Amino acid sequence: MSPITVVEGRRLSLTNLDKVIYPETGTTKGEVLHYCTTTADPLLAHLRDRPVSFLRYPDGPDGQRFFTKNVPPGTPSWVKTCEVPHTSGEATRQVLIQDLSSLVWAANLVVELHAPQWTDDVPGSADRLVFDLDPGEPATIVECCTAAQWLRDRLSADGLPVYAKTSGSKGLHLIVPIEHTPSERATAYARALAIEARAALPDLVVHRMTKALRPGKVFIDFSQNAAAKTTAVAYTLRARAMPTVSTPVTWDEVAACTEPGQLSFLFSDIAARRERHGDLLAPLLDPGHAAPLPKSAS
Repeated sequence: MSPITVVEGRRLSLTNLDKVIYPETGTTKGEVLHYCTTTADPLLAHLRDRPVSFLRYPDGPDGQRFFTKNVPPGTPSWVKTCEVPHTSGEATRQVLIQDLSSLVWAANLVVELHAPQWTDDVPGSADRLVFDLDPGEPATIVECCTAAQWLRDRLSADGLPVYAKTSGSKGLHLIVPIEHTPSERATAYARALAIEARAALPDLVVHRMTKALRPGKVFIDFSQNAAAKTTAVAYTLRARAMPTVSTPVTWDEVAACTEPGQLSFLFSDIAARRERHGDLLAPLLDPGHAAPLPKSAS
């Protein structure tokens, strides 16, 4: 029988807790669940009111992986969901992870957690701007850091505060708290800045996804600002060979990065980082830190 645990008064059946999810480190599903519960405060804060998409990898990163936005079959009735409009005109329902019991339920599925740049009360009205900096081999996160600093300075010139986290994969995510604006306008502004970065750093940056352009360059992906797109949330585990986490970092860490390993963090590193830094992305949760996009943004 699967062990039953009670979380916030709700009974959950937790399965295969001894199953190794990350063979390279021997990390088990039970350890994944423990990480999610001990990191619940910031995880839930960054997930709140955002429809969640799941990248499921129940047999580990080398097993079958599948991405789903729809509410999974068997979802408990107490897990909150919301209606999400689509351009097709047909709305679907997605999960909202609003509490610890819902987070534990989701973690038991073995998932990466992804969310859009808007909340369920105003679909398609972005309150965050995101840039996904993805290095093409042989470039690494080190090159991403150079591009990130250029973007930070450019965004600052427009009066926009910028925060950074590792993607938990190969690159960096830059996140900007903005006053509500249509996702189309946010995407257009982000695209314009990616094009500017390409012009300013032609030997380092590309703004188009074309694979032939990307070796040795940093691809600035602005498309995740589109209403239908999502980004890995802060503190989520990733389906990589090692149990890496999308981890908030300081700008001093970004500036000092000379080796990829300096900005690669495992789930076992997060508690100490939170003890040292708190949640470096906490300003994203305060509407008072949001800034308007410049009026020139189309």
